Amino acid sequence: MEAVFVKDAPDAIGPYCHAMKAGDLLFCSGQAPIDPKTMKLEGITIEEQTRRVLSNLSIVLAGTGLSLKNVIKTTVYLKNMNDFPGMNKVYEEIFEGHKPSRSTVAVKQNPLDALVEIECIAEFQ
Repeated sequence: MEAVFVKDAPDAIGPYCHAMKAGDLLFCSGQAPIDPKTMKLEGITIEEQTRRVLSNLSIVLAGTGLSLKNVIKTTVYLKNMNDFPGMNKVYEEIFEGHKPSRSTVAVKQNPLDALVEIECIAEFQ
């Protein structure tokens, strides 16, 4: 196993790395809608926050030579399941037709009270 830290990604807000490489798989930690420069929550709508989260995941993936096209599984944590349609619209747009397997769950609260957090597993090919 190899811990991955990506310089351009938002700093972890706890004792964890951006991702762990294990064999041909990359397990990315959940990303919140944090601006990597200011380390503050970005966006107030689910659409804005989902866009920032997926941008942060893309930064982590790019730091290992991967992209969203390499993602095989995501888990989406929504603060409110009523935000599903807005999150889903942005998610589909950003993934550009790529459809990894996905689980979406409602949680009582995300870190920093974010509306959404997304983690993923990607494959080195």
